Formats: sequence, C-alpha cells, structure tokens
Amino acid sequence: MAMQPKDVANVLPAAPPAAASSSTPASSTSTAVIQHPIAQAESGPAAASTAPLPALADSDASVLDALSKLASGGDVRALLAPNQVISRVVATVDALPRHGLGSSFILPLRTPKGSMQTTQANGETLIASDNAGRYAPYVAVLESVDPHVLVAWYRHNYPLFQEAYRELGYPRGYFNDRLIVAIDDMLAAPDLHDPVAVTKSGPHYVFVDPSLQSLSNGQKLMVRIGPANEQQFKAKLHLIRSLLVGAQIAH
Repeated sequence: MAMQPKDVANVLPAAPPAAASSSTPASSTSTAVIQHPIAQAESGPAAASTAPLPALADSDASVLDALSKLASGGDVRALLAPNQVISRVVATVDALPRHGLGSSFILPLRTPKGSMQTTQANGETLIASDNAGRYAPYVAVLESVDPHVLVAWYRHNYPLFQEAYRELGYPRGYFNDRLIVAIDDMLAAPDLHDPVAVTKSGPHYVFVDPSLQSLSNGQKLMVRIGPANEQQFKAKLHLIRSLLVGAQIAH
C-alpha cells in the first residue's frame, strides 16, 4: 500500500527510484559478501531481549512501544507514523544515499510543522536560523536515545528489517550494509555555517548552489536542519555506526 505524506520535501526532498532502476547501487541489489553482519553489532551492557518477534505485518504495536521506551526525551508516538513503521524505516534508509527523484515515498516520521522559514538578504532568499527550531522535537528524541540500547533492540529485531528490505525489492540485499552506507553518506554531508540560499521550485524550495542541490537526499536533509542540529545528529550517528561495526563504546 503506497503512502504519500504531505510536505515530504521538507524532510527528505527526494524519493527512491524503483528497485530495478539503473540508478540503484549494485551493493543494494545483490550482495556477494555481507560487509557488516548484524552479529558483529556491539550492544555492550544493554540487555538483549529474548522475546519472540512478531510477524512483520503485526509488528507496529511492539515497535512503537519499544521506541517510546527508548526515547525518553520526547513523544515518539507524536512523531512516528502509526503503521508499517519498520517498512517505512527501511524504505527511508534505502533512499537517503540516493540523488534521483521518484514517484512516491513513505516516511516513518511525520514532517515538521509549518513550512521552511526563510529570510531575505542582499536580494537572496536564505534559510532562516529559526528554521532549525522546526526540528527540535526530533533532535530531543535523538539525544535521549542510548545508542547501546538502540543497537541492542535493532539487533534483536533485525530479521524484521531484513524481511522488509527484501519486500522492498532487494531479495539478495543485506539491509545492515545499506544502513552503514546511509550513515556514512550522511556523515559526509558538508558542514556549513553561513546561511544557505534557496529558491522556490513549484511548492518546494531548492538550493541555489548547484553543488548543494546535487547532494544526496540524506545530505540535503543535514543541510536543511541547520548547523547545530547537524552537529548533534552526526555525533549520534558516529556512536551508532561504531556499535554497528562492533566497537565497544563507554556510556
């Protein structure tokens, strides 16, 4: 079932092409060798659950409950879409490193309230510093999550993520490898401190600078959320990535 939330461009400006598209990276369509097996993920002192997994189609209730407990610093249920959560997460992760536009997209998160905040200077339209505040609820949730506990939960529930990835159109792909690709891509987003110029293209804003407009979906998102939010996001992603590849990190 296709879902198309409003104002998608304000969070993730590009959607994934079909799995069979020539623009699909080879690493996501076939995996001869798994690069980052989920078994290597380091959960550290976080206790791994032994509870049996629900079927993917019946997983929303347990996933929402678990994520609500993981994020003590915000109302996750108010931010998350209520259905097909894992499938939405998988589709989003797959789309983040891409550059092309697609025809439809499903997001696991509700889009920020309001439209992009802009200001005028020297005849240009710039992303206003106040725009970063639209992402405050998401950053609060991110900051409250213990990476060790999050990775332990993800590792336990990994079969559901892998199933959703296969259903997305990658029967031979390995989702955790794609997740690492997406994280690395977002960590490589430019660190910008000067205001970013944008212009309207239809109902949405695009970057005036061609080098920014040519960034991947995930990197565009990092630019849109503002320098301070980007710094916090990257710090958390660094920790999560380290745990996913088996590094032990102190609390």
